[in-house]
Amino acid sequence: MKPHPLQYDKLPKMPGARMVLALDGWMDGGEVSTGTLGWLIEQLGADEVAVMQPDPFYLVNFPGSMEVTAMFRPHVNIEEGQIETYQEPTNTFYTSKEHNLVMFQGEEPNNAWQLYTDCVFHVAKAIGVDSIYFIGSFGGTVPHTREPRLFATVSEESIKPGLETLGIKFSNYEGPASVATHMLTRANDAGMTMTNLSAEIPAYIEGINAKSIEAVARKLAAILDLTLDFDKLRKSSDRWERKLTKAVGKKEELLEHIQKLEEDYDHEVFNTQMGDLKDFLKKQGVRVD
Repeated sequence: MKPHPLQYDKLPKMPGARMVLALDGWMDGGEVSTGTLGWLIEQLGADEVAVMQPDPFYLVNFPGSMEVTAMFRPHVNIEEGQIETYQEPTNTFYTSKEHNLVMFQGEEPNNAWQLYTDCVFHVAKAIGVDSIYFIGSFGGTVPHTREPRLFATVSEESIKPGLETLGIKFSNYEGPASVATHMLTRANDAGMTMTNLSAEIPAYIEGINAKSIEAVARKLAAILDLTLDFDKLRKSSDRWERKLTKAVGKKEELLEHIQKLEEDYDHEVFNTQMGDLKDFLKKQGVRVD
């Protein structure tokens, strides 16, 4: 029996399929998680096969100021007294039979992590998925002129060698967990392997990070052995980097700071401070999205 929030008519059978997950929220800095998977769904012309209803996963009311509570409520657009759009959190499954690939794009839940995970694993098992990959991001000391570093957390040791050949490092972390980590702790018991991939992106940049989306998309394609057209992503990435470099070039000390970030990156030093770089770019209105 399918968990009650799930809605679908009939799921395709795809033995040995891979699943890729992306979630808006906790680990979607620069929209690298949702941006990468959204691009992949479009590239593959994937078909929608199932959805998860938002109840009971999300808070819609929260005590506090109006600014705080507004973050939790559905968004509505009313024009001339009529509702044009009413947006609730969405969680949607897609498939590409040609590539034996399942994709899940959603929003990290506030509540019922166990049920949320049950829904994802139910669809995965019903279709025939045997390996799951989550893609996410976090702010770090990578300069915008370099590729983001990718770190992995895996459900079993045997996954590591294949990732190492692609230059992926392994995570060392202690702190608040995401629902993707919750899923990873349960993946083996559900009969699937799981890999959580996290891209370290520049912490001093706000807005969509086109360069990191391109880099993560390329790495994901290599992991999944997919041949894809990256031309559009490459052009967006180049425009993003040019715009940001131009903004940074307005202040000599910030150029020096970027050069220090580059030097530390190239020598794999991980403790560089951001200084006033983030504040300056914010004042310049640089979001590069």
